[in-house]
Amino acid sequence: MFIGIPRLPLLLISLFSLAAFSTGCISVKNADKTPTLLKTEDATKNDLLGEVNRFARVASMRAKMDLKFEDNSFAQFGNKEVYRAADGEVVVQRPANIFLKVQVPVIKTDVAQMTSDGKGFRVAILQDGGSGKYKKFVKGTNDADYSKLQKVLNSSDGNGQVTQNVNAFANLRPQHFTDAMLVRPIETANVYTESTIFQIEEDTSQPKKSPLRVVMRGYYLLDEFARDASGDLKILRRFWFDRVGGIRLARQQIFDKAGEIESDITYGQEGNLSDKAEYKNLPLRIQVTRPKEKYTMSLTYQTPETVTIGNTYKESVFVLQNSWELEEVDLDKKLQETSAIKPVESENSNKGVNSATTRFQ
Repeated sequence: MFIGIPRLPLLLISLFSLAAFSTGCISVKNADKTPTLLKTEDATKNDLLGEVNRFARVASMRAKMDLKFEDNSFAQFGNKEVYRAADGEVVVQRPANIFLKVQVPVIKTDVAQMTSDGKGFRVAILQDGGSGKYKKFVKGTNDADYSKLQKVLNSSDGNGQVTQNVNAFANLRPQHFTDAMLVRPIETANVYTESTIFQIEEDTSQPKKSPLRVVMRGYYLLDEFARDASGDLKILRRFWFDRVGGIRLARQQIFDKAGEIESDITYGQEGNLSDKAEYKNLPLRIQVTRPKEKYTMSLTYQTPETVTIGNTYKESVFVLQNSWELEEVDLDKKLQETSAIKPVESENSNKGVNSATTRFQ
C-alpha cells in the first residue's frame, strides 16, 4: 500500500492552533476617497544596488522569532486561516543553509525541527497532539516536485477542508526562508533595470476618517535578469523600494524558471539587529508568501538586540540527524514508487525488442 506524505500539517495545526477565520482579500475600504499622494524621495540605480548589497552583508544569523502561519488554500474564495503564533529559533548561513526549530510557546517544548543544506531538507516531527501517529523523520530534495505525492493524498482523503490544510502545511519547507533572511548580493554578470510605480494603499495605522487613511505610495522597482542558454533574458528577482520618507527595501519577489513568482517577501519596519552598529536599519519582521504552496509565514524577531550576526556554524548544524529514532520517510523514494516504470511489450517484441512506458500506479 502506498503511504502518502506524512501529515505534518496535523502536527502544525495543533501547534499553530486556529485563532481566526477571516477574509483574505486585501482591499481599500475607503476607495471612494481621493488618495493622498505621498511625497517621494529620489534615488539612482546605484543607490538601489547598494541597498541590496547592504542587506547582503548579513552572512549568518541566529535569532529567536515569533512564527505565524496562514493557510491560503481558500484564497480564491476570499478567505484565509490564521493560526496563533509559535516560538521559533532560526540559524541561517550563506549560501543557503538553515536550521529551524519550532516550539510550543511558554513551555518551550520542541514540536518540530527542520534543516536544509541548500540541496536537501530534513524535518523531524516530534509532537502530534499526543497520538504519536504522525511522528516522523521526513527527507527530501529542495528542487523536487512532490505534487504527484500530494495528488495521491488528495484522492485518499474525502475531507475537503482538512485536505486543503494538509496541502498548505505539507508544502512548508525550511529552504523557503533562506533568501528572505539572507538576501543574495548583486551579481555583476546580471542585468538590472530600474522603473517606478505608484500604488493606492490603505494605511491602517491612521484613524479611519483621516485623509491619510488612503494614500498613493511611490516605489522604485529594480528588476534582475540573467541570460539563459539561448541568450534570452530571464527575470530572477524584483526588488520594491519604498520612496516615502527615504529609500527602504520593502519587498522582494523571486521568480522560477518559467517566470512565475516563487516567493513574495515583504519586509516590515526597520530597526537594529544585534548590538553591532553595522546592522542598523534592517527589517524586524519578514513575511514570506509562497503562492504555489498556498501559505504565508510571518517571522518576527522577539528581541532584535540579542540577534547574533556574523558567526560561522559547522555544516553539520544544517543536516538534521534522526537522533530520536523516528520512523523515516524518504519523499524521493516515495516519488519513485508513485512514478514507477513498468516494462510494456512493444510492437517489435517479435524481434526480441522491448520498450518501457512510464505509468502512474
